[in-house]
Amino acid sequence: MSKRKYFGTDGVRGEVGTPPITPDFIMQLGHATGRVLRAQAKPGKRPAVLIGKDTRISGYMLEAALEAGLSAAGVDTYLTGPLPTPAIAYLTRALRVQAGLVISASHNPFPDNGIKFFNARGDKLSDEAELAIEAEIDKGLRCVSSGELGKAKRVNDAAGRYIEFCKRAFPADLSLRGLKIVVDCAHGAAYQVGPAVFHELGADVVSLGASPDGMNINKGVGATHPEYLSEMVVKHEADLGIALDGDADRLLMVDRNGKTYDGDQLVYIIASHRASKGELGGGVVGTQMTNYGLEQAFARRGMPFARAKVGDRYVLEVLREKNWLIGGENSGHILCLDRHSTGDAIIAALEVLRALVEGNASLAEAASDVTLLPQELINVRIDKASPWADKPAVKAVLAEWEAKLTGHGRILLRPSGTEPVLRVMVEAEDGAVAKAGAAAIAEAVAATASAVTA
Repeated sequence: MSKRKYFGTDGVRGEVGTPPITPDFIMQLGHATGRVLRAQAKPGKRPAVLIGKDTRISGYMLEAALEAGLSAAGVDTYLTGPLPTPAIAYLTRALRVQAGLVISASHNPFPDNGIKFFNARGDKLSDEAELAIEAEIDKGLRCVSSGELGKAKRVNDAAGRYIEFCKRAFPADLSLRGLKIVVDCAHGAAYQVGPAVFHELGADVVSLGASPDGMNINKGVGATHPEYLSEMVVKHEADLGIALDGDADRLLMVDRNGKTYDGDQLVYIIASHRASKGELGGGVVGTQMTNYGLEQAFARRGMPFARAKVGDRYVLEVLREKNWLIGGENSGHILCLDRHSTGDAIIAALEVLRALVEGNASLAEAASDVTLLPQELINVRIDKASPWADKPAVKAVLAEWEAKLTGHGRILLRPSGTEPVLRVMVEAEDGAVAKAGAAAIAEAVAATASAVTA
């Protein structure tokens, strides 16, 4: 398969004003997407695309550029305004449009922005679809005739539709009454819909990060800064806290004592509760970065576990291959395929809350059976063309440490997709062992790289 030129792990992303996140390129991207959709459309049928965004000030500019490009390709657009990424995935299906686009850089700071893509089913685009769009970009912009130009309209009830969708994911016979929950929306796309969902299900809600100004998204709040939520949960004497990121597709949670729980621990709570009710639906999918402690916890309970490449799109691929329902990343992307087609922080939070309410348990109690192993990560600068993996010195060090860690940890060597570095990650039951192993492997790789490039 050809290498993608513009698309990364999740759409196109970068700093605003720097290619590819410039108005002219985004217009070309919209036009190319429209051309691909037109080619796939039935004769006489005009495609339509849904466009949502987070709260970054650059969203206004990029929304206009996307709309112009799509219109030039003869594609209609429906605009929602600020709304979570998973809301756009849902509404893409509900409105029967051919694609959904989200203007967001997720957890990144406000100077960044990007475009995420969903197909008509509300799934992330395949590699093949992304390559088809890139091929059209290289052909340049070719405007259709005036009579064929696409039209644009606002979807005025988008937020309400999504709130009801989320509430339907929570059992009708359960309520959140009696729970005090602090919800941190990161000054992002869920600043309105997030607190509303939990409030309408009965919780006493304290809202944080719900005053976006276009430049404060993810700034000291949200899933990238859970320490603020921890402080506020304790201050407000709440039962727990929910931290979303800027586009509300990743989740962290905080217990009443201010302790933070990451995606691995939350996936365990969801999956183990479902298993206890006979509703797991097979096994659980993590990624190469999923903590080994989670794998051990599932093994103790006899729950199947598989790893995918890093990125929720790849977690989804493995889930569908195995016909399983639950998967996620330690970053907080969590998928429950019987609830939604993509990672959704609000849906995932409701799944955790269901486990707590039905199990009459606190966060700490529900996660008590999983112990995350200490993890050491070292980035080694290396020429991507370097044959470091074939060098005897590297093989010898790897064999030594793999033998030491068998049943007690693991090693992951992962080339970066964006930098000329090799990520050396070691997990072990003993933190000192993890540090020593990572250092030894990194030193061997670095020495080889120096020898190769000298």
